[in-house]
Amino acid sequence: MPRSHANKELLAPREDVWAFLAEPTRLADWWPGVHGVHPDRRGLAPGARWQIETRGRPNPLVGSRPSVPETIVFIDVRRPELVTWQFVHERHDVTLALSESGPQRTHASLTVSAPYFRGLRRSVAWRALTRLHSLCQTGAQE
Repeated sequence: MPRSHANKELLAPREDVWAFLAEPTRLADWWPGVHGVHPDRRGLAPGARWQIETRGRPNPLVGSRPSVPETIVFIDVRRPELVTWQFVHERHDVTLALSESGPQRTHASLTVSAPYFRGLRRSVAWRALTRLHSLCQTGAQE
């Protein structure tokens, strides 16, 4: 199964990073292609199903990228160190591990895997963590 993996040091304490991740609407701020999130009542919990809106592939007949509904299911949630989920339609499995790397710092390790025929982009983990890093950097400067 193809994998995309990235590591980054985030400029925020692990509890703050977790609080950010646990807020459902924030997924659209850092995950590439997601622009809308509708969580179920459980929030960030094992078995929770969030409806998300992603940008589809551009279509010359339709014009700009259409909005595509998708579901993610949370498999494992261990506050504040690990969250795993699956994009159901695309069958992308995601694991995000957080560990303390120093005072006011968090090491984030993100792995995304998918079946060969699902076209996983190798840069997706790096792009997601880069966005998350930028958001944490902004919070650290305030």
